[in-house]
Amino acid sequence: MCLAVPGKIVDISGEEPLSKKGKVSFGGIVKEVSLAYVPEARVGDYVIVHVGFALSVVDSEAAEQTLADLQELSELTPP
Repeated sequence: MCLAVPGKIVDISGEEPLSKKGKVSFGGIVKEVSLAYVPEARVGDYVIVHVGFALSVVDSEAAEQTLADLQELSELTPP
């Protein structure tokens, strides 16, 4: 089973498409990911990330709903 998680791009570095990287926030946790597969992505966009690679740009409303659903699931899980 694979899990891809939406995150919001807060910063972008690199000019060349294959070396383009972004700092992506996952509910406050910021990780650097490759943007090589989504060269059209801009700061403020939500992207789906799997193993350090942004795979696609997604609608902000859908991404925020997914993040809210994940938060709700974490609250239902016993410690």
